[in-house]
Amino acid sequence: MPPEVLRAMVESADAFVDLMELQRKVGERIASLTKNEGAYVCAGASAGLFITAAACMAGMDPDKRNRLPDAKGMNNEIIVHVHGELGYPYIINLTGATIVQPGSHESTTPDDFESAITDRTAAIYYMAYGPPDMFERPGILPLKTCIDIAHKHDLPLIVDAAAQIPPASNLWAYTHYGADAAMFSGGKGLCGPQSTGLIVGRKDLIEACIFNGYLGGRIARPMKVCKEEMIGLLVAIELYLSRNANDEDLQRYEHRVAYMAEAFSAIPHLTSKLTAPTDVGKPYSSIEVLLDEEALGITAQELVKKLLTGIPSIAVNGGKNSMSINPQTLGDGEECIIVRRVKEILTA
Repeated sequence: MPPEVLRAMVESADAFVDLMELQRKVGERIASLTKNEGAYVCAGASAGLFITAAACMAGMDPDKRNRLPDAKGMNNEIIVHVHGELGYPYIINLTGATIVQPGSHESTTPDDFESAITDRTAAIYYMAYGPPDMFERPGILPLKTCIDIAHKHDLPLIVDAAAQIPPASNLWAYTHYGADAAMFSGGKGLCGPQSTGLIVGRKDLIEACIFNGYLGGRIARPMKVCKEEMIGLLVAIELYLSRNANDEDLQRYEHRVAYMAEAFSAIPHLTSKLTAPTDVGKPYSSIEVLLDEEALGITAQELVKKLLTGIPSIAVNGGKNSMSINPQTLGDGEECIIVRRVKEILTA
């Protein structure tokens, strides 16, 4: 987190406030910054998914809200691509919702989605693997197709965009594209408190999130967000947008991987290649370093272990004959430390 975020969190700790009023004021400010109708600070993107699912089922009905996770008699089915899981839709189940998965890993058609919609359908969930118009992924329909199907049946479409920062424009791109809500991690690219998340979207749906959230509802009570986190995320978003008018973060990431690629390629028996986008569609390069293990006399896994147990401790991903590095998790200048340590290990 930037020092400005830390200072704001410390300053906000020295006051008592009405949390609902703060939640609304912070939400209004973030909505304005991100060009959305509404915004809600939650306890991580996964809590955002949970609360949005509850909001889609219970709406503003206090009886329905108070009955969750008993969703009997409600519109409690949420449609999810078979291949769109990435491990998180089980969170939807915790609300009492039932997940319906049309199609297959290999192929899903618009007719599959249409036939899955019933009078019990509450929403369509969409896992983002890149910008709104990026859809070349087996078994997953384009976002626009899913939005059109959802709105044809008067259903909300919610986008899980937890890892989709950068670019900064994604904070409003999904909703401007037609999604009713999108959720993001407050940490990761935004560099806010790691335990926060953000929901942006249609004003009435955000109101339902507030109503079903930890302050208004029952089921989300364990997902509390403190005042320090609300303020911290607000300041983090202000900073992020101010420094990324021209995608400065993306340029910094690319500079880091370019430096490492050149430096590693100059070391005998190492070969570097850049890989982009990442498995969740992030629009910047990571670096993969291939080792000639026989010539070096060390395996990739041994190198990874030595980096981790050395001083400073450096954690990188290890694969078969290779290691990979994500530039988003580095501070300025740390790419130089990694290169230096790899050289020291290989020449020891």
